[in-house]
Amino acid sequence: MAFLILGIVIFLGIHLIKSFAPGLRATVVEQGGTGLWHAIHGFCALLGLCLIAYGFDISRATTGILYTPPKFFTHIAVTLMLISFICLAAAFLPAGRIKAATKHPAILAIKIWAVAHLMANGEGNSVLLFGTFLVWGVLLRISAKRRWRAGSVTHPVFVSYKYDVIAVLAALVVYGLFVWKLHEALIGVAPIVMG
Repeated sequence: MAFLILGIVIFLGIHLIKSFAPGLRATVVEQGGTGLWHAIHGFCALLGLCLIAYGFDISRATTGILYTPPKFFTHIAVTLMLISFICLAAAFLPAGRIKAATKHPAILAIKIWAVAHLMANGEGNSVLLFGTFLVWGVLLRISAKRRWRAGSVTHPVFVSYKYDVIAVLAALVVYGLFVWKLHEALIGVAPIVMG
């Protein structure tokens, strides 16, 4: 699981710099400009993601089972994933009620995604991956609250319900594709195993 761990460290590490080591980011931007920072951030994020995908795939053969979730947890997880897709879609749109109420819908989407997958998967590599992402989501939320209290960020202000409708419709389409074939094509596992 070395590749998986390395990928997680690189991917989450580069994403935590803005929240927990803003001075490092500021130094890079000051010395090389925002283009350099975006290049470093993008490279590290892509490298981390590739290592996570590769490490997760090869660790399937050697990982042990830490727990066996009840069968009905899979159905709960699939339902939670629809909510996660809706939150993620809302994050990329102007503020509807969903975005205004959740304040950080992308962070919420990550946490729901992680919880859903922890409910459905008890293998060691799954627990490591999704558990780490859940902790990351919690840390991001704590950091966002601190920055909001300090006045460095503001919460989204409600604009229109039409953005909620767009978020739900877009999420349903992408979610449907994932349940139908995309999850199995990308991850190698069907999200719902019949039988």
